Amino acid sequence: MKIAIITDQHFGARKSSRIFHDFFKKFYRNVFFPTLKKRGIKTVLDLGDTFDNRRNLDIWAAQWATHNYFDVLKDMGVTVHSLVGNHTAYFKDTNLVNTLVSVVGEYDNVEIYSKATEVEIGGLPILFVPWINSENHDETYDLIAKSKCPVAMGHLELNGFEAHRGYIMDHGAATSPYRKFDKVFSGHYHQRSTRENITYLGNPYQIYWNDYNQTRGFHIFDTETKELEFIPNPYQIYKKIYYHEDRVNSSKFKYADYTSNFIKIIVEKKTDTDKFEFFISQLYACGVHEIKVIEDPSFEQDLNEEIDIEKEDTLTILEKYVDDIEYSDKPALKSILKSLYVEALELV
Repeated sequence: MKIAIITDQHFGARKSSRIFHDFFKKFYRNVFFPTLKKRGIKTVLDLGDTFDNRRNLDIWAAQWATHNYFDVLKDMGVTVHSLVGNHTAYFKDTNLVNTLVSVVGEYDNVEIYSKATEVEIGGLPILFVPWINSENHDETYDLIAKSKCPVAMGHLELNGFEAHRGYIMDHGAATSPYRKFDKVFSGHYHQRSTRENITYLGNPYQIYWNDYNQTRGFHIFDTETKELEFIPNPYQIYKKIYYHEDRVNSSKFKYADYTSNFIKIIVEKKTDTDKFEFFISQLYACGVHEIKVIEDPSFEQDLNEEIDIEKEDTLTILEKYVDDIEYSDKPALKSILKSLYVEALELV
């Protein structure tokens, strides 16, 4: 049996930006739903963070999600298994109050999981592990230890994986309890990565500039062979242009390739200001959402270096501050600051 796995959709992201939700809609209408129909898939697993803001879900975002996603799946006869993630749990110490119940709790084709649960899908026993917090911690790890399921799927915060490109999580949970499973698939980190039997699936589309040049998408999982197939999302909302006036022909430039995008222009050579202003005006005329001009190319490096610079600047300053103060448990304080830094990246 083939099933679809998607995670970290973050409906309501970027303060429910219409621009970003139009971008999301292109993926669902042109990639996700057509693939389900073509492949005859009737089961979707959502591994958490379906919605973005756990404390303030606005009505527009809820209506957008039901109309453009949940209603479509229901009309297609698709069953959805949805895990509570940290962005959909209202409180940090319990999953019981969550956005999913409030928005789609009455859908008869949607099953919501707020605690660890063993299910069987396509003849395959699967352990679902939603967001782990102080309330469900012991019960969750007891079930993990006892479970005979060959596959676990969850919304896990584990050590040693990239949370964002260039940032390795070093204060999450240990991976050792999950080594017993043949395969573990998880949401939470938006960066796709695999280490041993654990795979972070990544989110379906770009949301922040640190997603630049990253291919996002969703997966199809075969419950018989346990093989995982990545279905890429061809759409990108962030693009860069390296402007060198000797190499950019303003009259022949393909401006339409940048319609509905956020653009960074890295200026490598610009002596003719009028020519450059014309180039900018043509980009705006084709429907670019936003243009940021970086006049000094030494500040613009590839994204790994860009994030490293930001991380070094911010975290080094914070860590030096901790080193200079009187505090009994400095490693723990640094760990908390790193966690807050990761959360802050998602708000940029």
